Amino acid sequence: MSAPSNTLLSSIKLSRLLLPVIIGLGGVVYLMYTQLDFEEIRQLTWTGSTTFWLVCAVICYVLRHCFYAWRLQVMTGGFFGFLKSMQLIGIWEFSSAISPTNIGGSGVALYFLSKEKLSVARTVTIVLYSMILDTLIFIVLMPLFYILFGSLVIRPEGDPNTLGFVSTFWTVLAAMFAYGLFFYIGLFLRPGAISKTIIFFANIPLLRRFRASLEKTAADIPIAAEEIKKQNWSYHFWSTLHTLGAWVLRFVAISCIIIAIVPGVEAGWFDHVILCLRGMAMHVITTFSPTPGGSGVSEYLFGGFYGDYVPTGISSLVALVWRLNTYYPYLLLGAMIIPIWIRSLDQRAD
Repeated sequence: MSAPSNTLLSSIKLSRLLLPVIIGLGGVVYLMYTQLDFEEIRQLTWTGSTTFWLVCAVICYVLRHCFYAWRLQVMTGGFFGFLKSMQLIGIWEFSSAISPTNIGGSGVALYFLSKEKLSVARTVTIVLYSMILDTLIFIVLMPLFYILFGSLVIRPEGDPNTLGFVSTFWTVLAAMFAYGLFFYIGLFLRPGAISKTIIFFANIPLLRRFRASLEKTAADIPIAAEEIKKQNWSYHFWSTLHTLGAWVLRFVAISCIIIAIVPGVEAGWFDHVILCLRGMAMHVITTFSPTPGGSGVSEYLFGGFYGDYVPTGISSLVALVWRLNTYYPYLLLGAMIIPIWIRSLDQRAD
């Protein structure tokens, strides 16, 4: 087994898997201890509607995975089949789940895509363009809906913490816009200038520990810029559409879970929109979380963002169901997929 393979395989050590689980579940247990209201728990009933909406939540996340796989197929020009793309997206999501959200899984994505014999240009383009598209969804949709509905898309009406969260939201969104614009300029407008800028930062004493990776990024951007120029309008259209579909389904899943569990929540279109937008706002605020996959932070914030839909007494329970549907499965999936993928690489190398 090669050294890079050993490095990647080490990412699924039990300690790496348990850390986000311990942080996340620890947060939920604390919230349950301090907030759980057994009177409200006793009022919960399991009905056909509960089953329907929970199944919808699972389907949303399966389809989300499919949308990312379809995007990968588009970005590779059909180099990967659908099942192979599903496998690689599983690895990508797993690496994101065990990495702090301010780091993400892009580094691992560069590695495993390069091992699949994609060209350097295509590999770097996929990772950078995916990041740009993911950022674009938030910096376009959230300001648009904020204009339409105001701070309701971020926090419940009358919440005393709204001002602080709105300020944090716009600050983080501005940071997302800045780095998205930075790489957009690098891919589409001035790759040489962006490469020189990155080299400049690489020579700053405080950033010298990242010098090697920054220099590699600086060298990769002009290569990716040449690759993106070759693509036609359908490449950009379908890549954007699949990105939008994946993100919308991620937050629709939260809406489905809340409607499934919380009595009296209606499934009207307005509620779905607000619930989805709250999920987007919460994701923005946790973008720079230092914990793996936002573990602990997401669970802690959940109740406040949905306080007008989810009673405090059961918010920790709903948060747990949400994370069991949308986060923890990727830890298990990655632990199963990565050893199989690495063995297939070793067999090809023999």
